[in-house]
Amino acid sequence: MFKHYTMNQVVLPLDLEIKLQENDIAFTINELVESIPEEAFQGFVRQTGRPSYHPRMMMKIILCAYTQTVFSGRKIEALVKDSVRMMWLAQGYEPSYRTINRFRVHPEMNKLLRECFIQFRSRLVKEKLIDEEAIFIDGTKIEANANKFTFVWRKSIEKYSQKLIEKSNQMYEELVEKQIQKNSNR
Repeated sequence: MFKHYTMNQVVLPLDLEIKLQENDIAFTINELVESIPEEAFQGFVRQTGRPSYHPRMMMKIILCAYTQTVFSGRKIEALVKDSVRMMWLAQGYEPSYRTINRFRVHPEMNKLLRECFIQFRSRLVKEKLIDEEAIFIDGTKIEANANKFTFVWRKSIEKYSQKLIEKSNQMYEELVEKQIQKNSNR
């Protein structure tokens, strides 16, 4: 005996949110972007032409795609059509890759991405998920507390913390330049 299965009847839930797990990244992205003040999106307002997609929605789908290491506009468009979390974030809208890329190259976008980065880091500090002095850079090795040479590493990290901050900012800029801007034309 089999469970009932038919292709002639659609059984998608009307509210896609119930298909997501409680700790899904989409909820975090949604809260993060919703916490950005409305004034940050004023640079995206147009007075002529067809009404555009809301910048909050566009920001949510772009950030969600970036968390999945998807940087190409065409691949983001495909994710919006296929992924339940992206469908929920877009609330049924399906912007084309050209619309996504136009949004990403908008002059206000760099400022908005930096605002998201700051908001996200502040939220992690506030929720005590990271230490306020913590700097996480891919490829950086920081010794564990169990190591007998920890004091050497800790002193050097404290001594060069400003350089680490500058390096993290530089790596952020390189990521934007190499991954995001390179793929915004696809």
